[in-house]
Amino acid sequence: MILLYKYHGLGNDYLIYDPHKNSASLDKDTIRYLCHRNYGAGSDGILYGPLQNDKNSSAFGLKIFNPDGSQAEKSGNGLRIFAAYLKDFGYVFEDFCEIDTVGGTSHCTYIDNKSNECKVFMGKVNTHSTSFPILDTRKNLLDMDMVSKPLFFNNCLYYVTCVNIGNPHCVLPLVNISKDLALNLGPYVVNSPHFPNKINMQLMKVLDEENISIEIYERGAGYTLASGSSSCAAAYCSYRLGLTKETVKVHMPGGCLDIEITPKNEIYMSGSVNYIGELNIITPS
Repeated sequence: MILLYKYHGLGNDYLIYDPHKNSASLDKDTIRYLCHRNYGAGSDGILYGPLQNDKNSSAFGLKIFNPDGSQAEKSGNGLRIFAAYLKDFGYVFEDFCEIDTVGGTSHCTYIDNKSNECKVFMGKVNTHSTSFPILDTRKNLLDMDMVSKPLFFNNCLYYVTCVNIGNPHCVLPLVNISKDLALNLGPYVVNSPHFPNKINMQLMKVLDEENISIEIYERGAGYTLASGSSSCAAAYCSYRLGLTKETVKVHMPGGCLDIEITPKNEIYMSGSVNYIGELNIITPS
């Protein structure tokens, strides 16, 4: 029996596995089963924590798993959801907390008196290819700033901006975007030979200087209704291209997030999360 707590951030749903309340193991097969939409509880991933943090005793350790069982470095919606869980279940009593992931430490501030509105410091953006491996057509490592660079996907040329915000993203600015296009193009971008560690894809349309719209296809998860880190990457891309201001609203099928970009290329993300319920799941023998 596994006890889980389910939340969603703009339709991007996660299961929280608290090791303080569970003794069952959480291997890749179990993760795949729990996240399965038909046979399990169904989710876009699992948040495993809180964990003890030996490097920073004031921060709550968190591991993030994709539905295929792979581990993600960071998730913007996951961070807000986990911050809400820490507040809801008595781990945090202040109006802020620190959460440590593979992608770095994030500072979360509770905007309201409860926990469903949170502002997260997502870290500093890096667009240089050395911040995560990108290969050319001869499989040589690139060494350049990846803002508006030409890459081929499915035999078509796109001018992309690659962004590292603790996890890697490839943003494709387009005149028109859609779910169907994301579903069609996503696998080619995510699994491209250019990205040996795979990557998250965003199709981005600029609406005006304060609003953009994106469609998302994530490595290990596929098409998702919303993504916090994807919103940060796309907002930074549009800002670097001179198409939007430093404060941007990112519109996704699941809802909207507010993104702020500082002069030091630091990103802040604000948005809401919702508690769905508690689940007791019996894993298959």
